[in-house]
Amino acid sequence: MTQLPDNQPPQTQTAQTNRHSLPADATAAITIAVIGDVHDRWDADDAIALNHLGVDLVLLVGDFGNESVEVVRAIAALEIPKAAVLGNHDAWYSATEWGIKKCPYDRTKEDRVQQQLDLLGETHVGYGKLDFPELNLTVVGSRPFSWGGSEWKNTDAFYRSRYGINSFAESTERIVQAASSSTLDTVIFLGHCGPKGLGDRAEDTCGKDWSPPGGDHGDPDFADAIEATRKLGKTVPLVAFGHMHHQLRHTRQHQRVPLVATNGTIYLNAASVPRIVKTDTNCLRNFSLVSLQAGSVAQASIVWLDQDMTLVSETVLYRNQAFSSQPHQSYEAIV
Repeated sequence: MTQLPDNQPPQTQTAQTNRHSLPADATAAITIAVIGDVHDRWDADDAIALNHLGVDLVLLVGDFGNESVEVVRAIAALEIPKAAVLGNHDAWYSATEWGIKKCPYDRTKEDRVQQQLDLLGETHVGYGKLDFPELNLTVVGSRPFSWGGSEWKNTDAFYRSRYGINSFAESTERIVQAASSSTLDTVIFLGHCGPKGLGDRAEDTCGKDWSPPGGDHGDPDFADAIEATRKLGKTVPLVAFGHMHHQLRHTRQHQRVPLVATNGTIYLNAASVPRIVKTDTNCLRNFSLVSLQAGSVAQASIVWLDQDMTLVSETVLYRNQAFSSQPHQSYEAIV
């Protein structure tokens, strides 16, 4: 049996989607792949795997590497409808004073943060949005390059120079502007760190798991923007993010709670890290899969595929009983 690893002003853009798998009507189910923190673990087989899974939309939560331009270049070339938000590691040598001091390249000659933004183009939705009319939804990005937490510090100069943002309140306003500019009623939020309010235990979805453990490390501006978007009359079936790795730092054994369902919204932490695990005889990779139907999440799960694109494991995190009478279950194949 295969052994799995322990971790288990905004611009208006419209995505061009012409894949054969797109649903024919707004009530048909669509499959969304949420890819957690990559940390340089991305290869050509990922595109093969996503096509094998038949996904209609790919959401990437960032942390592709420490300003790893070549990884972002490969992801930008993915020929599947997608949206992404860059994470704190994607500005590792640019966002903080200590990071700038450690920078291995000449920052006066190149700007690797901007290079990543240029490569991703409209698919980078941080402080913006991307419409997918064929899917009847809009993806709205939260604050890009987030480190998480309720203190506006360390990256203050970075956000001021890049985005003209000086506070959580201004950040919330920018996110809500993006959401309000969509003519579609269904909004999926995509962030690097998740929103505040999902628990304050170390094992909670955005819980602080370093010494001393405990405390809510979610983004307050993200949480406020989601609430404000609901008040606009938008439906928010899914909030996808990463940053807080599933394997807890302070124990190295236990896993955090990856999903919260509340107020008709699924909050999904997809940071199952490392997302690719190589052994002497195999290569395993994970994706979080979300089935969206009639504007609601029908099911969310974490799947692992082997090097032959065979499903090795599927852990169902959530199933909406309105769409299925099947009980929750986990599946593991013998390969």
